Amino acid sequence: MRAALLAACAVLTLAACQRREEAPPSAPEAQPKAEVTPADQAAPLTYARDTEYAEVSLTLPQGIARYRDLHASLYGDAVANLREFLDGAQADRTEYGGDQGLPPYNRTVDWRVAAETGKLFSLAAQTSEYTGGAHGMTTFTALLWDKALDRRIEASALFRRGADMAVLDRALCDAVNAARAARTGEPSNLTLGGGEDQMWSCPRAMETIFALAPSATAGKAGGLEFLINPYDVGPYAEGTYQIVVPQSAFRALLAPAYADEFAGAPARVGDVTPREPVTPS
Repeated sequence: MRAALLAACAVLTLAACQRREEAPPSAPEAQPKAEVTPADQAAPLTYARDTEYAEVSLTLPQGIARYRDLHASLYGDAVANLREFLDGAQADRTEYGGDQGLPPYNRTVDWRVAAETGKLFSLAAQTSEYTGGAHGMTTFTALLWDKALDRRIEASALFRRGADMAVLDRALCDAVNAARAARTGEPSNLTLGGGEDQMWSCPRAMETIFALAPSATAGKAGGLEFLINPYDVGPYAEGTYQIVVPQSAFRALLAPAYADEFAGAPARVGDVTPREPVTPS
């Protein structure tokens, strides 16, 4: 009897071993994830509302859908701002007893991808607004996103702490004067800080909205695109200026963490390039 039990156990053990040695059926090969689309996001790419008092709209670029946190926060903030504008328009026009023959107020916000590098994603927005009066107004906004940190960074983070920004200020001033002269057909001699005989002056670089300018070298920024509002450097009739300063003019000022994101010549020149790039000393 004991021999029979031992034989049965041996058979069961051998069967178990054979089952363990058999390779399990191969799992189906994982399919690559589909590209993220706006439908996958909590926030869409557009928003629009019309009332009898105001009309508002928002457009975001397709490329922002790759950055979920950025997409959600930018869309949420922009929509909240537009809703406040709608409420304010109703309160404003009701307080003054109706539209007084004016068309509805209007605010349109259009974001675009300015440039993208290995580490950085740069966006710029143009806002067109009308709230009565002889004409509307255009203003610019920009946003810089560090893809590795997955968060927004200040534009000043591109530069070394304590760097003397006079080099970039001079390059921008030179470019502004060249752009104004090309547009108006008259000499422009604006200076930093202005003068007693000047109604306008050259803007300081770090006090001016700017975005990255794409480079002719793939995956790099070729410079900075400064976005100058009406009235900033001249009368309203001159309009806006979008001026690109090449990275060669300020490369020595860049922070080590972002210096490698800049290379090559700008892929576009904006309104005008500087007459002579400034070589950092």
